[in-house]
Amino acid sequence: MLTQLYIKDFAIVNGLDIEIDPGMTTITGETGAGKSISIDALSLCLGSRAETSMVRPNSDKTEICATFNVANIPEAINWLTEQDLLTQDQTDCMIRRVITAEGRSRAYINGAPVPAQLLKSLAPLLVNIHGQHAHQLLLKPEHQLTLLDQFAEHKHLLAQTTLAYQGWNKLKKELKKLEEEQANREARFQLLEYQVTELDEFAINQGEFEQIEQEHKKLSNSVALVTDSQQCYSLLYDNNEQTIMDMVQFIETKLTDLSKYDPALNSIIQMLNEAGIQLKEASYELRDYIDSQEPDPEKLQQLEERLTTALELARKHKVAPEELYLEHQKLAEELSQIKQSDEQSEQLKTEVVEAEKHYWQAADALSESRNEAAQTLSAAITDSMQTLNMKQGQFLVKLNQIQTPAKTGSDEIEFLVSANPGQPLQAMHKVASGGELSRISLALQVLTSSKSSVPTLIFDEVDVGISGPTAAIVGQMLRKIGESTQVICVTHLPQVAACGHQQMQVSKENDGQSTTTQMVKLSQQERIYELARLLGGDVITSNTLENAKDLLVS
Repeated sequence: MLTQLYIKDFAIVNGLDIEIDPGMTTITGETGAGKSISIDALSLCLGSRAETSMVRPNSDKTEICATFNVANIPEAINWLTEQDLLTQDQTDCMIRRVITAEGRSRAYINGAPVPAQLLKSLAPLLVNIHGQHAHQLLLKPEHQLTLLDQFAEHKHLLAQTTLAYQGWNKLKKELKKLEEEQANREARFQLLEYQVTELDEFAINQGEFEQIEQEHKKLSNSVALVTDSQQCYSLLYDNNEQTIMDMVQFIETKLTDLSKYDPALNSIIQMLNEAGIQLKEASYELRDYIDSQEPDPEKLQQLEERLTTALELARKHKVAPEELYLEHQKLAEELSQIKQSDEQSEQLKTEVVEAEKHYWQAADALSESRNEAAQTLSAAITDSMQTLNMKQGQFLVKLNQIQTPAKTGSDEIEFLVSANPGQPLQAMHKVASGGELSRISLALQVLTSSKSSVPTLIFDEVDVGISGPTAAIVGQMLRKIGESTQVICVTHLPQVAACGHQQMQVSKENDGQSTTTQMVKLSQQERIYELARLLGGDVITSNTLENAKDLLVS
């Protein structure tokens, strides 16, 4: 529960440090005094949007700190522990928010800096705030459904339905995308099938084009290769006239004779000897090469045909001939993927059908729980309406099942009301007056709050449009909740304020230069005077004091 609220330089608050007790705390004050300012500050501390206008004029920053005892809030303890924001055996959670005059915002949980978004995640585990305009929200179907779900306490069913919907919706989107691409895939498939078949028939291997090109060059020049090689062999080794081998041997012999006079020639003689051996080996290999060369017109024609086809296919696919093999592999892979996409499409259709079946199972279970809760809530609100001085009032939660899956289930909701005898049940916005709507809204908030595990409930002037005996009943309803849950209620009604276990008074002071709002906890005697003021206005008489004493719940 909320144990302390510290506010510094927020709007017209100079400084405020208040302790909040268990039970029901009522907050009262004159009109315009700023009774709701503490609620606004708490909302800011819990992650609501920050604005520079919130910073008190002539101040550098606004600082708000809220301390909660979380000893009996296991959901909050688990959340804080998961975020590594709570030490072992720690029972307090301190949330701090700082807004500078320049618009910068900083947030802290137990002294650790955190993003403001994290505050929004924690806030619902600590506080439930019912604002002044809750009755307006009540006219919105999505809010009506939220209230029914809160009353039914079936979070697990709602979570299962939402998860099932998300799974179905994701598969459905994937299938739709595949089907939208189907026409383009069919045209592409036909082209690819023709191209790949043509390339399959040609069946070029990696590096084959270079081999074909090289072999074609060789066979195309086979005559020149043999003729010129024969001429070279003749000059080298086999010639009736003098050959290169003869000349080398002649030089070697001459230098050998001369080496008798100068041994320095021996190294040259050795090199010539080795050259002679190399020349002889070369001549033998050249002879073998000549013997192996035979013109092959038939193979040359085959090579020419394959080379021509390769060049034509390369031009057709706009790639270099050397890249034809890789192009073939790429197109074959794309064709395979399209075939797989078609198979995937069929598989997805099956999965979508199964996911929708799973969704409807979850949605039907949720719908069944909602219908049971709707009957109970209808009877409870009808009883509350009659208790709140709508003697013949009737209330009905009407549910209709829709045929299209939705994130929140398969139910459409409508709150029907009959406020007067003989009046048929109709949509609430058509028949309920402002005061009646406020009472119905308050009854719903009280009933749904009683089902909530949130330890602190805040009602910010939700009793607008209520007075007299009805106000007393409202106060008693809130006090009853306060016996098990911390209730903070901003009110202008003495009947409601008198039901609080404790009471705060908000006042506004103006020194001619600045305006300041203060909040103080009232003693028993001070509460009587404040209730007398609410009953009789600025003039407090002995009668209003006596009425206030009688009104105050001990």
